[in-house]
Amino acid sequence: MTRLENDTFIRALLRQPVDYTPVWMMRQAGRYLPEYNQTRARAGDFLALCKNPALATEVTLQPLDRFPLDAAILFSDILTIPDAMGLGLYFSTGEGPRFERPLREEREILSLIVPDPDTHLRYVMDAVTEIRKALNNRVPLIGFSGSPFTLACYMVEGASSSDYRQIKTMLYTRPDLLHHILDVTAQAVITYLNAQIEAGAQTVMIFDSWGGALSHAAYQEFSLRYMNQILEGLKREHNGERIPNILFTKGGGLWLESIMASGCDAIGLDWTIDIGEARRRTQDKVALQGNLDPAVLFSSPEAIAAEVGKILASYGHGHGHVFNLGHGISQFTPPENAKALVEAVHTQSVRYHQVG
Repeated sequence: MTRLENDTFIRALLRQPVDYTPVWMMRQAGRYLPEYNQTRARAGDFLALCKNPALATEVTLQPLDRFPLDAAILFSDILTIPDAMGLGLYFSTGEGPRFERPLREEREILSLIVPDPDTHLRYVMDAVTEIRKALNNRVPLIGFSGSPFTLACYMVEGASSSDYRQIKTMLYTRPDLLHHILDVTAQAVITYLNAQIEAGAQTVMIFDSWGGALSHAAYQEFSLRYMNQILEGLKREHNGERIPNILFTKGGGLWLESIMASGCDAIGLDWTIDIGEARRRTQDKVALQGNLDPAVLFSSPEAIAAEVGKILASYGHGHGHVFNLGHGISQFTPPENAKALVEAVHTQSVRYHQVG
């Protein structure tokens, strides 16, 4: 078994006693850091950076060298799986990710296969191994994947979308085809995340970034159903260590009870739900991660500390809380404000974990 210098994050996910509330930030290795932009320039572009294990390791560690964060997250992209499926991922400046060959034809959909992570995604596994070595057990490493529905959105739309017209048309007119995409993708996510765990990831997170765009019934059938499938196939232990998992549906506050029933260890929350209300609804049966509005980081250190205090007070005394943003940190965030966030969480949270 590996002894971490700081295992507060893992213990919080498992709802074990901690001395303070651990904190990390979604997209914590990113464009708000000048050192990240320098490394990305050396790589040539974003995708080249993701596919270079040495540089991916470098940028993964950059925020930890600046801030006393309680976890590292693998630097990669949620779209590595559809790229490995042959859809031709590329990034256009100012436009985000796009696919050369989006899934529109039935024959293309039915020919989808699960990529082998040890061959088609070897660069991700090499990055995980290299990052773990570089971390030298300072803090845990989080591996991740997009959810099947979120990946399918990109795979069918061919890019990000404001109305999800292509995938929702398929959902309502050819649900059989969408179910096929989702089933193959769920199998791919299972093998991908298990390979990350074997390579050294100590926690895994599923990002369901677009699940909140679905109706109540459609969310259950086309998003949560396949995340449940992933959890059933996911390794829960490796080398004698418990591997916690986190499910995050942006806009998923309506479905907390259904998400909890999946058997996940923790639920990620966006900023649209009160964390105290989420704790009452989930009855301390799962850990909760969240949920500061990332826009708060455009304010002052004093305002940040005040908003941190509100979330900590709402969650209240006891364990099972990992502090995070309600979504990824903005590229326009001043780094000193990210530092103020981490310091405020660590300082203010101690009293919520004291006994007596």
